[in-house]
Amino acid sequence: MSQANKPRLINDFLYGILTGNPVLVLMIGLCPVLAVSTSVFNAVGMSIAFAFVLFFSNLSVALLRKLTPDEIRIPVFIIIISTFVTIIDYLIRAYSPELQKQLGVFLPLIVVNCIIIARAEAFAYKNTVTSSILDAFGTSAGFLIVLVLISFIREFLGHGGIFSRIVLTKPVLFMVLPPGGFVAIGLLMGTLNYFKLKKKK
Repeated sequence: MSQANKPRLINDFLYGILTGNPVLVLMIGLCPVLAVSTSVFNAVGMSIAFAFVLFFSNLSVALLRKLTPDEIRIPVFIIIISTFVTIIDYLIRAYSPELQKQLGVFLPLIVVNCIIIARAEAFAYKNTVTSSILDAFGTSAGFLIVLVLISFIREFLGHGGIFSRIVLTKPVLFMVLPPGGFVAIGLLMGTLNYFKLKKKK
């Protein structure tokens, strides 16, 4: 690897964590975020499934990009993504039925998740395998960090504790409802924007 390519590869990885975070910056794929972020356990499970699908989808799209006609690229993306969604769905169903039950319909709906389709279309289809893999890792890391933070806030305030350990005697039940998810996202977005402005100054 040449020294000139290193900064670009680092940026490919960091994009999904910082400047292009799918939840806090791009604001896409919010339906599963709001649905599964009521507990940290669900958030970690969804993040693992998301990372699995994104990694193998980006890898496959990058490998096949020169063989995929531009006119049918979207159907090809959907077939690739749905293949890996089916695999992870069966794996979770086999090894963690409780998690599969908690994630419900949002696990198979990864097929049409805006984040994964967007990375395939905007990045993997136009870049090398190495860059696409780093993009998948970075986007997955950004998704995991934000989803776990949102889940921590909602579970701690809404249920009064984490992993069934009660800390608050009077939980704020509002936080486990969908509006509570928007509140948690807003708090994290405000924090991120504060540090961005502070860095500029």
